[in-house]
Amino acid sequence: MRISAVVAMTLLTLSPVAVAAADVTPLVTAEWLKTHAADENLVILDIRDKVGETDLGELPYIANAVVAPYASAGWRTEVDGVPGQVPPADQIAGLIGGLGIDGDDHVVIVPWGTDSSEFGGATRVYWTFKYLGHDEVSILDGGWRQYDAVGGERVATPVTPVAVTFPYDIREELRATTADVEAALSAGTKLIDGRPEEQYLGQSKSPVVRIEGTIPGSQNLPHSKFYSAEFASFAQPDTVATLAQSVGLGADEDTIVFCNTGHWASIAWFALHEVGGNAKARMYDGSMAEWAADPARPIQ
Repeated sequence: MRISAVVAMTLLTLSPVAVAAADVTPLVTAEWLKTHAADENLVILDIRDKVGETDLGELPYIANAVVAPYASAGWRTEVDGVPGQVPPADQIAGLIGGLGIDGDDHVVIVPWGTDSSEFGGATRVYWTFKYLGHDEVSILDGGWRQYDAVGGERVATPVTPVAVTFPYDIREELRATTADVEAALSAGTKLIDGRPEEQYLGQSKSPVVRIEGTIPGSQNLPHSKFYSAEFASFAQPDTVATLAQSVGLGADEDTIVFCNTGHWASIAWFALHEVGGNAKARMYDGSMAEWAADPARPIQ
């Protein structure tokens, strides 16, 4: 990132070495971010919504951070009538480049950290970076809640970025399409529904989904199981492994995760793929909003 306020260091040590992809972990702690906040080639990406409507006083922003609220900056869009989709590659790359983020930057995403659903904004943006081929990305575990708890520096205004070109190389293997889900049904590939149990059971539904129910044969892993709202922390690898085993999912088994629009699904994908290390986990971006739109597709 071409902003004078920021400098490069490795993720795991304090030595002045440039950040390498192998050193970048999916989650970083608030203490780590507090130490590295001004590093060159480290970009703090504040995706908190409605910061100006809070009671944080005159210093509501994170020092050295660029701001792109999850709900309003353009991280998701409607495509062919399906809400919440990843925008066309050049469009989303333009958003990222406009934030001053280039291909050499290690991006640390910061949500509020209030609960699993809100934290899902961070996992969804994280998935977007990975989908675009950018490996140097992490999420601040516990988000703003943890950052503020350790006394992270606060400022009155966010950084004004200088726009750059953000390069991308789409990784189609991270994104499942409706055709992929149809093929998965025939092949017996594991399908994981990341929605709350009542939606999985067809007792309620999102307004953007045509009908109650789930994709036949899917297993339910509610997104809330992967994040502690009480302690503002994401599930550890052993917890992720236990949750995966509870639905019969192998450690390296083909699986497609979904929800309503690919928001809650990103939490389960992040848990399985990034924290749990299952490289064969994919996310169905269209999820139930797209699947259920066609009455010809089966609903359980």
